[in-house]
Amino acid sequence: MDDIIGLFGSFDENIRLVENHLHVTVTNRESELRITGELENVAKAAKVIEGLLGLLRRGETVDKQRVSYLIMLVTDGEEAKIDELGGDVICVTAKGRPVKGKTVGQKHYIDTIRKNIVTLAVGPAGTGKTYLAVAMAVGAFRAKEINRIILTRPAVEAGEKLGFLPGDLQNKVDPYLRPLYDALFDMLGAETYQRYLERGNIEVAPLAFMRGRTLDDSFIILDEAQNTTSEQMKMFLTRLGFNSRVVVTGDVTQTDLPDGKQSGLKEALRLLRGVEGIGISELSDKDIVRHELVGRILKAYESQKRGDRA
Repeated sequence: MDDIIGLFGSFDENIRLVENHLHVTVTNRESELRITGELENVAKAAKVIEGLLGLLRRGETVDKQRVSYLIMLVTDGEEAKIDELGGDVICVTAKGRPVKGKTVGQKHYIDTIRKNIVTLAVGPAGTGKTYLAVAMAVGAFRAKEINRIILTRPAVEAGEKLGFLPGDLQNKVDPYLRPLYDALFDMLGAETYQRYLERGNIEVAPLAFMRGRTLDDSFIILDEAQNTTSEQMKMFLTRLGFNSRVVVTGDVTQTDLPDGKQSGLKEALRLLRGVEGIGISELSDKDIVRHELVGRILKAYESQKRGDRA
């Protein structure tokens, strides 16, 4: 009975999604579900519901986002991947919320980080590239696998230059690093974050600050790496020290470099694919875990790009 309640969701919102997307009607009579509609749609709805019930029995939560994801998998003929969902908690936030991979792509991303010293992760906005990397870093720090978390980004954003921003150097770079702060605050809470920052266990700095250093016993995340030059990427990757792990994240479709400058991330993906100890994780719009409208917006822009190229 609890599984049925979890399946239907608050005010039956989960089952309404299944009905609306697959054009079926689902009724519950004495804990027995009946699906009516066209035969093909009924078969798809049954697969979605079986997958959702399987997740509930494995102790996973079911919400609208997860329902939409399973509908997409079944619609695309990828229902076999449903069994891969769920799994280990990689970190618990300051508010006690467990962090897990929510999609097949995210699970593969987490596994890639675990298996490799360096991970290059590419994908569109909203796929959890930065958030999951920070969660993995905090998990490794709490387990005393590393002594420091270092988060960095190139200070290149939509054509702005640091010199035009008000304030001292810290004020100038803070806007570029804000997404990294937000993820750390969520995992640790503001007070714990500040304490670790003062002790030197956490460092958040622009990429230029990495030059000339060797980073041992650290979990290092380079975010927005599509905005690195080839020289910057080589400099960063060669900072790797003993007992350290590196995650490089970016979206190669959103480069803000000046015309004529090659993205260091694009080059690294080409040169380092297949190198032992380096893993590559490629997330797609199927792995977007923000509001479902984000996925539709990205698809609309991608359709426009294809139209322009035609």
